Amino acid sequence: MPSAVLAFVQAHRHIFTIHSHADIPVGVTPGKRKASNEHARPEKRFMMDNNMDVDGSAVDVGQLKMGDIDDALYSRQLYVLGHEAMRRMGASHILVAGLRGLGVEIAKNIALAGVKSLTLFDPEPAATSDLSSQFFLHPDDVGKPRAAVTAPRVAELNAYVPVSVHPSESLTQNLEGLRQYQVIVLTGTSLKDQLTISEFAHKNGIYIVIADIYGLFGSIFTDFGEKFTIADPTGENPVSGIVADIDSEGLVSALDETRHGLEDGDFVAFSEIQGMTGLNGAEPRKVTVKGPYTFSIGDVSGLGEYKRGGLYAQVKMPKVVDFQPLSEQLKKPEILMSDFAKFDRPQQLHLGFQALHTFKDKHGHLPRPHNDEDAKQVFEITQDMAGQGEDKVELDERLIRELSYQAQGDLSPVAAFFGGLAAQEVLKSVSGKFHPIMQWLYFDSLESLPSSVERSEELCKPTGSRYDGQIAVFGAEFQEKIANVNQFLVGAGAIGCEMLKTWALIGLGTGPKGKISVADMDQIEKSNLNRQFLFRPKDVGKLKADCAAAAVQAMNPELEGKIVTLRDRVGPETEHIFNESFWESLDGVTNALDNVEARQYVDRRCVFFRKPLLDSGTLGTKANSQVVLPRLTESYSSSQDPPEQSFPQCTLRSFPNKIEHTIAWAKEKFHQYFVGPPETVNLYISQPNYVEQTLKQSGNEIPTLESIRDFLVTEKPSSFDDCIIWARHQFEKEYNNSIQQLLYNFPKDSTTASGAPFWSGPKRAPDPLKFDPNNPTHMGFVRATANLHAFNYGIPGGNKVPDAHYKEVMDNMIIPEFSPNPAVKIQADDKEPDPNAQNGNSSFDDNDTLQQLASQLPPPKSLAGSKLEPVEFEKDDDTNHHIDFITAASNLRAQNYAIPEADRHKTKFIAGKIIPAIATTTALVAGLVVLELYKIIDGKDDIEQYKNGFVNLALPFFGFSEPIASPKGKYLGKDGEVTIDKLWDRFEVEDITLQEFLDHFSSKGLEVMMLSSGVSLLYASFYPPKKLKDRMGLKLSQLVETISKKPIPDHQKNVIFEMTVEDQTGEDVEVPYVMLKLQK
Repeated sequence: MPSAVLAFVQAHRHIFTIHSHADIPVGVTPGKRKASNEHARPEKRFMMDNNMDVDGSAVDVGQLKMGDIDDALYSRQLYVLGHEAMRRMGASHILVAGLRGLGVEIAKNIALAGVKSLTLFDPEPAATSDLSSQFFLHPDDVGKPRAAVTAPRVAELNAYVPVSVHPSESLTQNLEGLRQYQVIVLTGTSLKDQLTISEFAHKNGIYIVIADIYGLFGSIFTDFGEKFTIADPTGENPVSGIVADIDSEGLVSALDETRHGLEDGDFVAFSEIQGMTGLNGAEPRKVTVKGPYTFSIGDVSGLGEYKRGGLYAQVKMPKVVDFQPLSEQLKKPEILMSDFAKFDRPQQLHLGFQALHTFKDKHGHLPRPHNDEDAKQVFEITQDMAGQGEDKVELDERLIRELSYQAQGDLSPVAAFFGGLAAQEVLKSVSGKFHPIMQWLYFDSLESLPSSVERSEELCKPTGSRYDGQIAVFGAEFQEKIANVNQFLVGAGAIGCEMLKTWALIGLGTGPKGKISVADMDQIEKSNLNRQFLFRPKDVGKLKADCAAAAVQAMNPELEGKIVTLRDRVGPETEHIFNESFWESLDGVTNALDNVEARQYVDRRCVFFRKPLLDSGTLGTKANSQVVLPRLTESYSSSQDPPEQSFPQCTLRSFPNKIEHTIAWAKEKFHQYFVGPPETVNLYISQPNYVEQTLKQSGNEIPTLESIRDFLVTEKPSSFDDCIIWARHQFEKEYNNSIQQLLYNFPKDSTTASGAPFWSGPKRAPDPLKFDPNNPTHMGFVRATANLHAFNYGIPGGNKVPDAHYKEVMDNMIIPEFSPNPAVKIQADDKEPDPNAQNGNSSFDDNDTLQQLASQLPPPKSLAGSKLEPVEFEKDDDTNHHIDFITAASNLRAQNYAIPEADRHKTKFIAGKIIPAIATTTALVAGLVVLELYKIIDGKDDIEQYKNGFVNLALPFFGFSEPIASPKGKYLGKDGEVTIDKLWDRFEVEDITLQEFLDHFSSKGLEVMMLSSGVSLLYASFYPPKKLKDRMGLKLSQLVETISKKPIPDHQKNVIFEMTVEDQTGEDVEVPYVMLKLQK
C-alpha cells in the first residue's frame, strides 16, 4: 500500500474496520412501523408520462411520507442512513438521463434506496452493443427508445418508487421542465448540454451529478450549490465515554486509559460532572486531541474545580461547503484522488475526457476502437488544452491514446463501480448524510488490460455482438477466453446478485467450455429485496441460488444451460458434494459471503486446490476486496479481524453504564427465560437417567434442577393468565428486588477500601422501579414476556389479549414485599473472584438439596410424548415478540441505572448483530472484484498488477494496494538451499510404504522425526524398533487406517500428513505438509 494511503488508513482506523456489527447514533427518531407482510406493500406503479398509468393500480406515493418507512423492506439500509435521511430521500424527485449501462446502474440503485419519484430520460434507440452493460434491455428491445423499455423494469425494483419517463426529446429544449427535480443525473451527455443544464441547475438550487465511462476509464462530477449543508460528514457513530479528570487547563482524561476515539475538530458535550458543573448541558466544546486518552476543550476558567464523575459525548456538527459550477470547475478542477499510486493521471484524464467530447462534436462519433488515426487526433486536442491556462499539464501520450482506443468501450464492472458511486452522491445530496465528492473523481483500471492476447483495430472492431462494448476494449480473442471460464460463486445474496449480473453481461461461462456454479442454501426474505436486486416480491420464500440464476439467464440467454445451482452449504459436512473432482474442475472461485467462518473455509479449500479466490465484503458505506492468487499472495485467512466486543459479566450483572450493556443483559435474560430452561426440560424428559448422568458432570446441578422444577411443577402455567402472572413476577424480581438487594450490599453512600465513593467512575448507582401499568415500557415487558412464556408451553391466544385484561389479571395479584437477604454475596469487581462461582465440590448440604429437588420432579416417564418449545431467536419477525422483549427488558434496566434508552430500531440492530447494507456499496465492490477477475482470466502473474481495494463512500475515501505476498521459508537440502512457499507449497507422494516415504525425504536432505495424520501419530524417530517393524512395510493408506482404526472415505482422493523434520544443519525446520495421492 502506498505510504500516503497507509498513513491515512492508520489515522482513521475506526472508519475502515469492518466489524460484524456496530452502533448507530442515539436519538434517531423511529418511523411508524408497518406490519411485516406483503399486503402492507403497495402495488407498483409505472408511468409512461404524467397522465398514463400502465401497470395496474397506482401506488399511493403518500404511503412513503414523513414517519412512514417500511422497516421490513428497508431495515438494513436504515442502519446505514437512519430514519431522518430516509425521510428526506422519500421527499425527493430524481431525474436520470442516459440509460446505457451506467445510467441503468444509477437508476437501479436509486430505486432500491427509495425516493419519492424517479424519472428516466433517454429517447435514443437501444443498440445491440448496449447489451454489454445494460441489464434491463433484451435483444428484442433493439431499436426501441431506451427509456421507454427500461422504465417498467426499473419500476419492478421498488413498489414505493413511482418511475416515469421525462416527456421530451431534449433536456435543453425546455429547461423550465427541469425545475420539478431536486437532482439531475447526466450520463452519456454532450459537454455542451452538460454546461447548459448544470448552469441552469446551479442557479435554481438543483443538484447535479455527471458521470461518464469510457472502457476502463470513468469520471464523476458533483455540484450541490453554494452553502450546501452536510448534516453528518462521516456517518460514524458518535463516541462517548466516562471522564476521569479535567484539569484547570481544560485537559480531559478518559477513565481507566480508555481510548476516547475523538479527532481534532470534533465537538463534545458533558453531563453529570461534579465540581465543574458549568460544563453540564453547555454548548458543545471543540476538541483538540492531545493523545489517545486525553483531549483539550480549551478555556475552563470560571467553571469551578473538577471533583469527580461525568460523561462526555461527541456531538455531530453540520458542515457547510460551497460547490462551484461546472463551467468554473472545468478550468480549475478540484479533484478527489481515487488511487494514490496514479497521482499524475487525474489532471491528464480531466483534459482527455474533454478532448473526447471535442472529437465527438467534430466527427459525430467517439474515436474508433484501437484506431491510431483517431487516437492521434485526441492526443493533439488534449495537447492544445494542456498548454492553456495557468497550470500546464504534462501528458503521457500512451495514457491519452489508450483513452481514445477505449472510448467506445462499455464495461459492466466499470458501470457498476460508477453506478454505485454516482447513486450514493445522489442520496448524499438529498439526505445531507455523508460527505460529497468535491467535485471531480477520475478512475481507471488499465491493469485489467490483457497481455496474453493481441489487441488491434481489427480484433477490437464491432462485430454486431452483444459484447461489442467489451470487445472494443479487450478484443475478440479475450472475449473467447472470458466465455470459456469455469467459475464458482459462493453465495447469492447482495454481492452475489451483483456479481452474477456482471458475469452475465461480460459473457462469463457462455462458451463451450464455460460454466458457472452458484451455491447458496438460503431462502429469500423481504428485507433482501432492498439490495439483492435480482429478486422480486413473488420470490420471497424461494431459494436464492435458483432465482438469481433464472434472473441472469433472462438477462443473457447465452447462459442457459451454463449455470448450475447448488443448494448446499459449502463446508466440511458437504465435502462429498464439493469433492476433489468439483474443485479441480474450477478455474477460479468468488466469495459473496457475509460471515467470516464460511469465508475462511472456502479460502482453505482454494489454498489446498490452488485456485484463485476473489473475496469482498461490505459494511454500510464501507467495502473491501481482496485477491488471493496461488503461489503469489497471502490468503484471506492470513489476517484476522479484531474480535467482537464482549463485556465483563460483573458489569452486565450489576454495574452497567451504557445501553450496550443493558441490551447484552436483556439478550442473556431472553436465553435464561425462553431458551435454556425449555431445552433442559426436554433433555430431562427424553434422556434416560438425565439427573444422575448429566447433572453431576456439569457442576451446576442445583440451579438446573430448580429450573426443571419451576418449569414442570411450581410455575407451570395452565392458561395465558398464568403466563401474565409469571411475567409480572419477573418484572418485580429483575427491576425491583434485585436492585434493592444490590443497594443493600452496596449502599449509595458506601466507600471502597481506599475511601473513594463506591458508586463512582463506571459504577452508576441504580434505583428500583415500581411497576406502573400505564407505562408503555412496563406493559411492553409483561406483554412480550407472557407471550414468549406461553409459546414455550404451546398456550395459544396471547396476541389477541387486550391490555385491559393484562391489567385486570395483575390487579388481582399480590406482590410480596421484598426483604434483602444478608447471606447474598455480590461480586464488586471483575478482578475479584466471583463469590457465587461453583467450586466443583458438592457438600453434604448440596447433596441433600439435590435429593430434595429431585424428589419434587415428576418421573420422566409420566411426561413421555410431551415437550416444551424453546424459542429460536429471530430478529426480523416483528410479530414474534423477540425484539419487543429485548427492547423492553433493556430499557427497564436502563431506567434502573439512569442510562439513556434505545428505541426498538437501535436495540434490534445491536441485539441482532445486524450488518448494515446498502445497494450502492454492493454494486461498487462487485465492479472492483470483476476488474480483478479480468486479470486472473488473463493469467497475470505479476503481483504488482493486482489491487486490493478499500472504500468508504461516506468520507469518501478510496485506497488501493497490491496484495501482500505469501510468506516464504528456506531449508538446507543435499543440493543446497531450497526456498519454499509456506502457504501454497506442499510435498506430494504416491501410496508408497512408510520406509519408502522416509527414504524419499532423506534423499532431499530432510530426516523425518515425526509423521502424523489428523490426531494419529504414524511415526516417531524415538519409537522402539519393535514398534516400528510392523509399520515400515505398510503402505501409507494402510498405515493411516491401521493407526486411526477408521477407513478412508470412498470420495476422498488424498490424505494430508504433517511432519517434523531436520535439514542438513541438524536443526528443526518448518516445511510444507505432505499430500498422499490415492488412486481411486
